[in-house]
Amino acid sequence: MEFLQGEAFDGLFRTFTDRAFHLEVQDSYHTPEEAGPFHTFLTGQPDDLSWHGPWLGLVREVTRAGKRIHRVRVVTVPHVDYTRWGLTIAPHNIAAGEDIRWLPRHLVNAADLPADDFWLLDDDRVVFTVFEPGGRFAGGASTVDPTIVKYCRAIRDRLWQLAIPHVQYVSNESASA
Repeated sequence: MEFLQGEAFDGLFRTFTDRAFHLEVQDSYHTPEEAGPFHTFLTGQPDDLSWHGPWLGLVREVTRAGKRIHRVRVVTVPHVDYTRWGLTIAPHNIAAGEDIRWLPRHLVNAADLPADDFWLLDDDRVVFTVFEPGGRFAGGASTVDPTIVKYCRAIRDRLWQLAIPHVQYVSNESASA
């Protein structure tokens, strides 16, 4: 595996050719970069989303070029505050071009979920997201090992079919939990 940080990690999203898929399996992320915006949400203050601008800009850039970005968020119901916040941020990602689906944890066998989040790029590269003990995003562990890639493709295919598109999910009773 190759460890990618900073621009080497960010560059992955400019160089993939067709599809980037992200699986998120944690209910909460405690990254320092999100602490302020998350606190803003918890206290009911307006958020200008300036902190999210770089990602939204990148999503717009790559999707305008015809590439696809898909995401499945596995969540516990009732939702924790972080999930509720994610539900309010997701429409901005979707407007930028990302396809986000939600998968209530109780709808999937725990044995079918990996322990780690990952990106699957063009069906031939997996990048596991790595966080420092304090929650800061450290980078990604990248591999093109065919066995690992095949495993992650199978997870993506299985969970994508189970996951609920954002608009449908938020209109469902479980999204308000």
